[in-house]
Amino acid sequence: MRPFHSVYSKILDWSASRFAILWLSLISFLESSILPLPLQDLLLASMSLKNRPKAYYFAAICTIASVLGAVVGYYIGVYAINLFMPILDKFNYMPELYTAERYFNTYGIWIILIAGFSPIPYKLFTITAGMMAMPIIPFVAFSLIARGARYFLISYLVRKLGKMADTWLNKYIDWLGYFLIIIIAFIVWYAY
Repeated sequence: MRPFHSVYSKILDWSASRFAILWLSLISFLESSILPLPLQDLLLASMSLKNRPKAYYFAAICTIASVLGAVVGYYIGVYAINLFMPILDKFNYMPELYTAERYFNTYGIWIILIAGFSPIPYKLFTITAGMMAMPIIPFVAFSLIARGARYFLISYLVRKLGKMADTWLNKYIDWLGYFLIIIIAFIVWYAY
């Protein structure tokens, strides 16, 4: 059974679609505000692989859409957290939300640089930033830096490695998925 490979295959289909840029924008936007899975990384890698000269263009689109989604997540935290709290509870995100709140109390706005680049669900930090009334300008600036670094690094690696990246992803995507789950679980467990 290869659950992550089937997701990867679907994402490859999306990247070949004439609506690929729309998919990339939409998924990047939603991942920073409400989407539980970071699918934009694989979509960006796939699109960059299919059209390597436009890899950085795709990274820029991904960055802008992600930061716009982060701003929406921020305002969810400011205005609509009581509305979304039952949803976060239903999907068992409350422990992660409290962990994000602790990180903000410890590291302040600097945690956005770490969360925006890491595999930790970014939406938890965008919502928490709004809940904690973090200043919006540094929040947007740090989101641009962190998300841009992440997406431009992906595009750079795909441009540099080419087909080798696709071969590697096809072979190890399930291991990578399980590894990321273990890392996120370890971060959450260690935070307690």
